Amino acid sequence: MPEPEDRIPTDKLTVARRRDTGVRDRGTVDELVVTEPVVGWAGMTVQDAAALMTERHQDYVLIPMDGHEYGLLTDADIRSRVVATGLGVDTPIGDVVSGPVRGVRRDTAAVDALGELLDRELGVLPVVEASGDVVGVVAAADFVAAPSGPAMSLRGQVSRATTIDDLQTRGRRVPYLLADLLRRGQPVHEITAVAALIHDAVVRRALELVLTGHPDLNPGALTWLSLGSNARREPVLTSDMDSAVSFDDEVGDEQIPAYRSAFAEVDAILRGAGMAVDENGAIASKPLFSRTHARWRASARDWIEAPLENKGMIFTSLLLDGRPIWGDQGLSAVGEVFTDLRSHPGTLGLLLAEALSYRARLRSMRDTLARRGDVFDIKAHALTPLVNIARWAALSVGSAELNTRSRLRAAAGSPMLTDDQAATLVEVFDVLQRVRLTYQVAQFDRGEPVSDVLTMKRLSPLDRSLVAQAVREIAGVQRRMSNLSNYLPITDQSR
Repeated sequence: MPEPEDRIPTDKLTVARRRDTGVRDRGTVDELVVTEPVVGWAGMTVQDAAALMTERHQDYVLIPMDGHEYGLLTDADIRSRVVATGLGVDTPIGDVVSGPVRGVRRDTAAVDALGELLDRELGVLPVVEASGDVVGVVAAADFVAAPSGPAMSLRGQVSRATTIDDLQTRGRRVPYLLADLLRRGQPVHEITAVAALIHDAVVRRALELVLTGHPDLNPGALTWLSLGSNARREPVLTSDMDSAVSFDDEVGDEQIPAYRSAFAEVDAILRGAGMAVDENGAIASKPLFSRTHARWRASARDWIEAPLENKGMIFTSLLLDGRPIWGDQGLSAVGEVFTDLRSHPGTLGLLLAEALSYRARLRSMRDTLARRGDVFDIKAHALTPLVNIARWAALSVGSAELNTRSRLRAAAGSPMLTDDQAATLVEVFDVLQRVRLTYQVAQFDRGEPVSDVLTMKRLSPLDRSLVAQAVREIAGVQRRMSNLSNYLPITDQSR
């Protein structure tokens, strides 16, 4: 029998569970595929494509390309690229097709596939077997019944906001949505991915509204990068909205201050939408985080060659997590340089030492001296060390993955991270993020300031035990990596 509400201890933080509605959410993208894919051929014309779409009652056609990639033509593409421009129906499809588009595997989490679909601004996204053969497609409308369905609704409202007040009102709904998904029992990595999707939409709409008010500024002359936990699609209620901007090289020095002033307006909008923007942190309105492509490239090369100077390691770690959400969706200017990091083993070694300097531990000496042994900073003393391990391990094997779970899986089996350790750290990350978000949602429900500093006695005995075990696992991997770095190559050049 559950305790009556008035007898629940007031010092405990708990999240009420949502009653089972009888609706089963769809977890993987494979469960969203309902029809056979419409696949054309390389030599077909636009008329052939339109006829095939009509015959199959679909609004797209995929064209096989090399390397299990596909070209994509949709009904909307025909209207905008053929009819509107006066091209004939005998136009080769290769002249108007989008691509190449690489599909997602059928076991991909639905929310991750939605992120790919929205990030790439595609009408549909191919779903493929492990072999690369296409088995179907998914479109944005298919995700209404998926775990990310509520996020799609809110994201749409955000994207349609016509005023700053409307945008901020809708942005402030994010914590309530995350709390509801948590009560539904959704996996935390899916919940945080949903948060990132909506955060991205808020930033984009804020940029649109601000830049509309500055007709002298060219929206197409910049690439906005999300940084930190939001870039990794791992934000919680305490996460900052870190950012950077890379300008086209044609943007003159005299113009950049006006852009930075506009970005400060974006910062203010985000704060009004309930999102944390650290004035002293990494934000695009500051000169250190808004430069031309050429200057980013030059700075990145300097950081690689001399990582101990000009905060090179700090900037490198920040920008390795960068994800474009406005402008060029390809490899950013700074990212181009970092792809060569593996050819600088000395710098990689220093980055490893820096990553391992943030030790996982339950209590710091400061806590002990201050007699605060019952509090634990779950971000600083557990998650940051784990995120650093994952970032470096993925870098060492040449992986471009961004989120922590994918980075650990990409590096599994490398000399510095065994398969078992990678799998354990994925589980540890999920446990810590669940405890962290659950604690914060409970604080939010009670009207308390949300925090990464946990009062351990407010956790259940099971969660206290899980946190302690998680810290031990991270610390153990850190010790092993530190020892191995003394006599093993820090990169696996065979991968």
